[in-house]
Amino acid sequence: MPAEIRRRRDQLVLAVQRVDDGVAVFAAASARLRRLVPFDAAVWLTTDPGTGLPTAPTLADNLELDGEREQCSAMWRRELLVADVNLYRDLARAEVPAAALRATVADPAQSARYREFLDPQGFSDELRAVLRVGDSPWGAINLFRRRGQTPFTQAETELVAGLSAPLGEALRVRARPADPPGGLAPAGRPGLLLFDRDGALVSANAEARAWLAELPADQDLPSDLEVGVPMWLLGTVFGALAVARGRDDGTARSRVRTRRGSWLVCHASCLRDAGGALTGIAVVIEPAKATEIAPIIVQAYDLTDREQQITRLIARGAGTAEIAGELYLSAHTVRDHVKAVFAKVGVSSRGELVARLFADHYEPAHLQDAVRVSGN
Repeated sequence: MPAEIRRRRDQLVLAVQRVDDGVAVFAAASARLRRLVPFDAAVWLTTDPGTGLPTAPTLADNLELDGEREQCSAMWRRELLVADVNLYRDLARAEVPAAALRATVADPAQSARYREFLDPQGFSDELRAVLRVGDSPWGAINLFRRRGQTPFTQAETELVAGLSAPLGEALRVRARPADPPGGLAPAGRPGLLLFDRDGALVSANAEARAWLAELPADQDLPSDLEVGVPMWLLGTVFGALAVARGRDDGTARSRVRTRRGSWLVCHASCLRDAGGALTGIAVVIEPAKATEIAPIIVQAYDLTDREQQITRLIARGAGTAEIAGELYLSAHTVRDHVKAVFAKVGVSSRGELVARLFADHYEPAHLQDAVRVSGN
């Protein structure tokens, strides 16, 4: 009944507001969503709001795959390199951020994803959604139904689409570290991972192994090097292939928080031989610079463009009159903006604001880049 559906939906939204991290958001949402929109298996992904590429954490709910590494590699290859329906990047920009496969195409076999993954795994339909706040994608979900089950209905698709914003908001809020980072990992130098064209890890230096060990527990895939490869990292790997082949004009980059609370950035780029043939993909993992962290932290606190401008001026030590003059605003308007920033960030003074946004998050990375010299 509609009243019962609304009650269960409200319970789901309330439940994800009460948990501590992204994995708990996914676990709480998946258990309750199954009662609203029955499904047999699901995958929940966190995405970088700047690039839309996957990042940590991920959650697979009742999804058991034969040859998991190969399946995940093939999944990201299709997602980023093959034309198909209901791709994440398309749903992220769509008016309605959710869609079911069988409701989108008359014959599901038109979809490469159906032919190569869903049907061989025994699934007959898939409902996808991007979890976004405004234009920023903070996560994505895939719901699967096995053969013999009815396809996802329009009402179910609309219900999931209506959860996009509250679930995206839950992920966005949890991108704000509750405490200052506990310091950088012992290995401060960049790590290097090399993948072949099929997404298999073929080489990793000691620094890369150290950085991977710093990441929170996640859905890791085995490798021949006895190094667990996070499932989301394959999205960055194949993101580089998509850029190289002209299927994406963005950058293959994802940001991720370590268990200590500091930020890492993962860059992927394609390698070619002397003849120009693709030989593999290199991924560099390194501590994020302040400029890399700033956008995601600002989005995590949902600051508007004007509020970001004012916050940057406050960090420079500008007073109300100086801010008003530089931005051609009245002093009263500046004070209103400052109050709004304080409310969003949860502080009561300019000093606290700078400490929360700079000292707590940027300073460890800022100090990482410091150059020190000794006098004669």
